[in-house]
Amino acid sequence: MISRILFGTLEKLLMAALALMVILIFGNVVLRYGFNSGITLSEELSRFIFVWLIFIGAFLTLRDRAHLGVNSLVRAMPFKAQRIVRIGGDIATLVCCYLLGLGAWRQTVDNLENYSPVAGIPLGWVYLSCVLCCIGMALLQLRSIFDVATGRIPDEEIFASNAEGLVE
Repeated sequence: MISRILFGTLEKLLMAALALMVILIFGNVVLRYGFNSGITLSEELSRFIFVWLIFIGAFLTLRDRAHLGVNSLVRAMPFKAQRIVRIGGDIATLVCCYLLGLGAWRQTVDNLENYSPVAGIPLGWVYLSCVLCCIGMALLQLRSIFDVATGRIPDEEIFASNAEGLVE
């Protein structure tokens, strides 16, 4: 229930961020070429929105296990070996989340006193998107490790993706 609300909210936030980014950039282009003026804030703000959009999208993509991967060799393995490979991959991703999150946290703290030149937004808020993404991805990976290790995921679905039906 809570995860459905969280993911639904993040999906709506992602759509709103993309729409706002398009409006800011398109509006600035029209103003620049049509009226020889522009909104100085739009370029910087759209760049910051894009950073948040990327990390929210990465988190939502991991939820669906839709990141690019080649698993034809793994699918040819016995199911027990597939479980081991999946848990190993999840642990490797967890380590990457830790390292990336730690670096992003340091950047967040270091840049809370640095402000963007036009918007005046603390740059730490931009780096915070990576920290929150890493925390969310780590939680998803821990859940995945638990589900695979306890057998909550059937053997046939160990390397299945929720996005496989989208491929033509």
